Amino acid sequence: MIEFVAETGSTNSDLLERLRAGTPPAEGLWRVADRQSAGRGRQGRPWSGGEGNFMGSTVVHRRPGDPPAPTLALLAGLALHELAAPLVPSPGHLRLKWPNDVLYHRAKMAGILLEGMGQSVVIGIGVNLARAPTLPDRETIAFSAFGPPPDRDLFAASLAQRFALELQRWRDHGIEPVLRRWQAAALPPGTALQVHDENAETLAGRFAGLAADGALLLRMPDGATRTIHAGDVRLAEERT
Repeated sequence: MIEFVAETGSTNSDLLERLRAGTPPAEGLWRVADRQSAGRGRQGRPWSGGEGNFMGSTVVHRRPGDPPAPTLALLAGLALHELAAPLVPSPGHLRLKWPNDVLYHRAKMAGILLEGMGQSVVIGIGVNLARAPTLPDRETIAFSAFGPPPDRDLFAASLAQRFALELQRWRDHGIEPVLRRWQAAALPPGTALQVHDENAETLAGRFAGLAADGALLLRMPDGATRTIHAGDVRLAEERT
C-alpha cells in the first residue's frame, strides 16, 4: 500500500493531518513524494530531499503491550540497515547512530523522524538515493556515490516490506532482540559523541551502548555513564 505523489509539503504532515481529521491511515500504508516543499528533520530542522531520493512516511497505531514508542526509531533504523547493506561497497562501514541516522563512514545517508498523535506514531524516512543535500554541520552521502542509484519506487516497495517484517518482530518478541541487533549495527563502542540533550545541556562523551529501554548510554570523561532519553547526537572529532 504505497501512495506516490508528485509533490507535497511533508509526507509526515499529510499523515498527521489524517489522524487529526479522524480518518487515520491504515497500518502498512506509505505515502511517498517525489518532492517535499516543507520537509523537516529532528528538532524542526528544514530538510528537502532531491528528486530521485526516497521521502516517505508510514504510521503505527500502538496496541496494548507494544514496546515503548521511541524504539520505533531503532526498528526503522534496522529496516534501513538491512536494505542498504547489499547496496554499498563496504557494508561494515554502514552504521546506525542513535537515535535516527544511518551513516556510511561518518556521512549521513538516511534519517528518521518520529511524530506522535494520541496512540499513533508517524514514522518519516528520508534516504539519499540519487543526491545528498549539503548541510552546514555534517557530512552527507548518497547511494549514487557508488554507481547508478537504486530505483526509488523499487526501494519504497522493499522498505515497506522490510519495515512490516521488523514491526511484527517488535510486537512478537519485544525490544530485547531489537536492541541486540541495533547495537551490532551501531557505531563502535567508544565512538566520541557530542550530545545536546533535552535540557539544552551539551555533553561530550563516548558511545557506551543502549539502556534496556533503548536510551543512549554516554560514558563521560570521569568514567560515569549518563542515560540520554532524547537529544541531538553528533559525531565528535577525535583528539590525537
